[in-house]
Amino acid sequence: MAEPHDLTLAEASAAIARRRISPVEYLDALRARFDALEPRLNTTILPLWDDAREDAKKAGRRIARSGPRSPIDGLPVGLKDIIDLAGHPTTCHSRHLLNNFKTADAAVVAQLRAAGAVFPAKLATHEFAIGGPAFDLPFPPARNPWNTAHHPGGSSSGSGSIVGANILPAALGTDTGGSVRHPASHCGIVGMKATYGLVSRRGVFPLAFTLDHVGPMTKDVASNAMLLGAIAGHDAADPGSAARRAENYARHLKKGLKGLTIGFVRHFHEADQPATPEVAAALDAAAKLLAKEGAKVRTVTLPSLVEFAGVNRAILLSEASAIHGRWLREAPEGYSNLTRKRLAPGLFVRAEDYIQAQRRRRELIAAVEAAFDGVDLLLTASSMDPACRIDDPEAVEVTYPRQARTPFNVTGHPALTLMCGLSKAEGLPLSLQLVGRFFEEATIYRAAAAYERAAPWKDLRAAP
Repeated sequence: MAEPHDLTLAEASAAIARRRISPVEYLDALRARFDALEPRLNTTILPLWDDAREDAKKAGRRIARSGPRSPIDGLPVGLKDIIDLAGHPTTCHSRHLLNNFKTADAAVVAQLRAAGAVFPAKLATHEFAIGGPAFDLPFPPARNPWNTAHHPGGSSSGSGSIVGANILPAALGTDTGGSVRHPASHCGIVGMKATYGLVSRRGVFPLAFTLDHVGPMTKDVASNAMLLGAIAGHDAADPGSAARRAENYARHLKKGLKGLTIGFVRHFHEADQPATPEVAAALDAAAKLLAKEGAKVRTVTLPSLVEFAGVNRAILLSEASAIHGRWLREAPEGYSNLTRKRLAPGLFVRAEDYIQAQRRRRELIAAVEAAFDGVDLLLTASSMDPACRIDDPEAVEVTYPRQARTPFNVTGHPALTLMCGLSKAEGLPLSLQLVGRFFEEATIYRAAAAYERAAPWKDLRAAP
């Protein structure tokens, strides 16, 4: 068997089910790696390894007695610290909420707990999932495990870093404009933003009510599908929840690409936000590999990234100001400088602008739906650049919006990012994005798994 920290979530699940390793032995090996690497990575706001070990012991006894209650029984999952965990604070990486102790689990945590998962860490985030990376907060920003001088992406930065560093096999993040897929892209892992409403947001501190998602972040595609299956499903207490049951999202992983047509949205990275040459080359190479594996690939056109970004910004800032308006007016010093800078414009967005953005949003959804009349999936860029240095605020501000993730928060379509290369200068991950029809996550996983098998990146890991 591989070293425990090298196991994916799916591999660890199989190893525990076959009694090749116990949940406690697995967790102890991961903790040793955490202790060695965490001082350089800053992935974690609240370490909970001792609590997780007690839960792993219980899981081990249960599994020995009657077998695993689910594929993730006894397995550790990290939680972005805007997700509630009963008995512990949800700080949102902010001095505003240092004592925000919660008495109940978020819905996704309750689902994972019922499946037997354990929770060793509340993880770093950009403040309130928008303000980062910031150095004037109670906790330092997480760093990229491939090169700690670089940005890990955000806002689910600790989730991306801890999985990318091979410390935990899986974590949950949230995604309002790309915040699962951005750190997944920069940390060389798999991140899924499922269809809007498929995963409950109850017990998750909101950024923008009609754009927010919770999503799984893992080292490989099979594990991502497994984790999505554990957190998906209707929640009547979440007003944005879809009336949809969880499925076996891994059911097509071995099916391959024959019979699928993929629409390559080239203008996103060639014209709208021109990508660096190596990102563009990596996307072209990915399209050729998908075709070689049996897919039909053809160019399709969507509305411009500028339109999607404008709609996202108007909606996000309006909804965020409804949440943060009082603090912004009465206690602005509680935020980092960067968070104030990003949130404050929302106080000046007019109701007219918000309504018009929501109207345009419906038209953008229709445009993406029309594109799916002739294709099964879309292939797009994720980030247009490799990760910049974390200590270069100008580079962060320039590169942060250079991405193609936001369109699918606006439309609600499911979208996944995975690695498609390494930058030449720094050896940092490059990633692609696959987008599917509403509630067709299984098709995205099918194509992603086929690409993962054929590409040379699956077994590459950061060495922080």
